[in-house]
Amino acid sequence: MDNLKYLLDTNICIYYLNGQFALNSKIAEVEFGNCFISEITILELFYGIANSDSDKKERNFQKLQKFESAFQDRTCQIRPTFVHYATQKARLRKAGTPVSDFDLLIASSALTNNYILVTRNVKEMQRIEGLNIENWVD
Repeated sequence: MDNLKYLLDTNICIYYLNGQFALNSKIAEVEFGNCFISEITILELFYGIANSDSDKKERNFQKLQKFESAFQDRTCQIRPTFVHYATQKARLRKAGTPVSDFDLLIASSALTNNYILVTRNVKEMQRIEGLNIENWVD
């Protein structure tokens, strides 16, 4: 492998957790240790559980705990991303093409760490300058 590093967007993590799009094979191909997640992704996944049907909450929570543990040493903190976030947010607002705050924080994590962002949300993320994007789904 070429040792590229990948930040998995929330939608990719959801597909992975649900066993969709053969993402387990793709992650194995690039090597699991080269894949990272953002604290924001964990936050969004917890929200998804809180918003899920009550009969699935405990199962989903256990699945998320196992997932989060697997990324324990590869979870990007948000504080280091603040400069990229502020710069991109101001530029996008002035251009009239804003990106949601959570998506922008995740993208800023990729920029800060020089990771490739893996997302299905290419349409919104491609507006962020300097961001390298891959879509492992479509």
